Amino acid sequence: MRTIEQIIKNEPLEEIVTVFALLKAPPHLDMMIRRHNRELIQHGELERTYKKLFEAGVLTSGEKGLCVKGPNWEPPQFALEKKYIELH
Repeated sequence: MRTIEQIIKNEPLEEIVTVFALLKAPPHLDMMIRRHNRELIQHGELERTYKKLFEAGVLTSGEKGLCVKGPNWEPPQFALEKKYIELH
């Protein structure tokens, strides 16, 4: 299983958005999540999560539809633990 797929299947939506909103615009993030875990966002959860993270100062608006780290951004636990980095 690919790393992105593992993250989307195993991590909370808020943590997924905290990281991937810096790299992908909302439509692309929506497609990526739907591809690997459709149930995670089938009732508008993605939009609510964006709103929550903006209100909390975790994310702010950037250029070209991407977000940038807000003043309260912190890496999610899975990133701190380097949980999905494979050792060779």
